[in-house]
Amino acid sequence: MDILEQIIADKRIEVARRKERLPVGILRERLEACAPRPDFVAALRAAPMGLIAEVKRRSPSAGVIREPFDPAAIARDYEANGAHAISCLMDGKYFGGGEEDFAAVRSAVSLPMLYKEFVVDSWQVAHARAMGASAVLLIVGALPDVELATLMAEVRAIGLQPLVEVHDEAEMRRAVDAGADCIGINNRNLRTFVTTLETTFALAAMAPAGCTLVSESGIKGPDDVQRLRAAGAHAILVGESLLRESSPGAAAGRLMRLI
Repeated sequence: MDILEQIIADKRIEVARRKERLPVGILRERLEACAPRPDFVAALRAAPMGLIAEVKRRSPSAGVIREPFDPAAIARDYEANGAHAISCLMDGKYFGGGEEDFAAVRSAVSLPMLYKEFVVDSWQVAHARAMGASAVLLIVGALPDVELATLMAEVRAIGLQPLVEVHDEAEMRRAVDAGADCIGINNRNLRTFVTTLETTFALAAMAPAGCTLVSESGIKGPDDVQRLRAAGAHAILVGESLLRESSPGAAAGRLMRLI
């Protein structure tokens, strides 16, 4: 079992327990009181290159990324320096994230937020809406086709945007066949953690017309951003390289300075 398979297996157990404590029916009832959130894709498309800046404490590949870790302060720093959306990790076991971090960020900024999670169940979709997300990550490599299509439909039905993540040609074809209109190309292989921007360069041409294309991971400098834009990316998702700087927001500004 590789790391992605292990994470997904653990996530299914975690979500089953959370559903016992908070049934999905009760969670969905709460959605009626939730205010609309800003449009994720519109925010990314409003700039020559959209920036999704990530709030992440640690990862299995990098270990602890930032300590001390103040998610609200990081998010405010990002917003003040021109980020267009915030990605916040929901997984606790492997990434040190969770509801408290997401809620802190949601209270601190007005930007659209991505519910960055290993989504395997409808409960998580409703939870994303209740938490104030504008978009939900769906990882093609973690979901069979039927589950992917079902979750995409559920995300859209409650007014959120599915960001459908792929890593290779087969996954890109599956995303396109499922009708994805916002596709994230992860330059990091979630099974091996090998990271290369060549993944985006190889897959970008496969994206359908009108699709919003996001390049994720391994983006370190303004030259990378320019190359990805030239390849057809409309936005980038960046976390680790920003979070290791004293001011993640200032680092985000420097990253985007040539755009």
